[in-house]
Amino acid sequence: MSNRPIGLLDSGIGGLTVLKAAKHKLPNESFVYIGDSARNPYGNRTKEEIVQYTNELVQFLLDQKVKMIVIACNTATALTLDVLREKLSIPVIGVISAGSKEAVKLSQTREIGVLATQSTVNSRFYTKTIQDEASDTNIRSIACPEFVELVESNQHSSAYAQEVVARKLAPLKNHNIDTLVLGCTHFPLLADFIQKELGNSVQLVDSGALTVANIEDTLVELNIKTDDRETTPFTKIYTTGKLDLFKEIAEEWMESNTLEIEHIKLRGLVEFE
Repeated sequence: MSNRPIGLLDSGIGGLTVLKAAKHKLPNESFVYIGDSARNPYGNRTKEEIVQYTNELVQFLLDQKVKMIVIACNTATALTLDVLREKLSIPVIGVISAGSKEAVKLSQTREIGVLATQSTVNSRFYTKTIQDEASDTNIRSIACPEFVELVESNQHSSAYAQEVVARKLAPLKNHNIDTLVLGCTHFPLLADFIQKELGNSVQLVDSGALTVANIEDTLVELNIKTDDRETTPFTKIYTTGKLDLFKEIAEEWMESNTLEIEHIKLRGLVEFE
């Protein structure tokens, strides 16, 4: 089992921030990634839709014989992680816990900001997880669905993106936050604009990238880490959306023009037994 790939899923392109960090940290592992750009953004969907779509992505990864599933999407983590862990026989990792713990560790003022999708904000998953670590913490959450759209349309480096970031972050300037959680795996692609707007006194926490330590710990704990003598690692990337646009963004972010990317159509509703 140890030489089987690790599966990652996201609502679109954002989870590639996790894949990039995982490939760097775990160079001997193989990966299968699926981004559901055709139905992105998840943050504006109903809970029922998000659960259905996530189940479909999970089933696709199971069909690829993955040894672990990483929900590289904060929205899907908030709404499906616990149920998937109960129903699946392989380990399932989410992206919220690591970022929450790191934010509490870094914050001196106990004023923490969270940028996320509307569904993640509504779930209060970050609020609960952070306050479980430090009950005296004040959390300021802002829903930023526009950020997802900027990334998915490859406008994350534009002057327009900088304007949108400035407008959305304005309310945070009225509070003494010293730590900001990027609570969506799309948002690190806007990190430079976010940092510039809030200043260097605010520390940014990339939940997705921090999750890689959890992935490695789980591989070691379950003795399923790939032995570098066993096989040549591979990475396969799939999208349900427009292949050319996805590939353009992926190659820029992953800093590679040799990525193996394919378009995939999902079968429909999946309910696990």
